[in-house]
Amino acid sequence: MKNVQWIFVMYAVLAATALALIGITVAERSTIGIIGSILLLIIVMGFGFRQKKKVREQNNG
Repeated sequence: MKNVQWIFVMYAVLAATALALIGITVAERSTIGIIGSILLLIIVMGFGFRQKKKVREQNNG
């Protein structure tokens, strides 16, 4: 566990939470909640991919 990159663990947990929120808000029939959860997922995934690209570029260059 010495090579764990905790920032990526955080992004994964946040993305999983956003997915769970989508399911909860669908069950609650909350349109605003569904839209907000989807936006949260897109934002978290975007930050995660941007961080992954940054780390990859630092390691290669």
